Amino acid sequence: MAASSVTVELPEELVQLIGSTELTAQRIREALVLDLLRAATLSQGQAAHMLGISRWDMLDLMARYRIPSGAQSAEEVRQEVDAARRFAVHP
Repeated sequence: MAASSVTVELPEELVQLIGSTELTAQRIREALVLDLLRAATLSQGQAAHMLGISRWDMLDLMARYRIPSGAQSAEEVRQEVDAARRFAVHP
């Protein structure tokens, strides 16, 4: 994948909080990719590829940042609720 460089000016205190310029660049890249994923501009596969991680790691990252793994229809939600009721313990 081709890469471009972008210069971003940040307060030194922010870079120090993260630890290094390399870690800061990594966090910026991750935040941008996750933002585009949340907006449905990127797919999960594209996002994982851009971050250099597996699809499984992408799902973990999405869970950490509370990004839904996909849209659910009303029918899918109803099916999940029905399944939960079947497995619920009744007193």
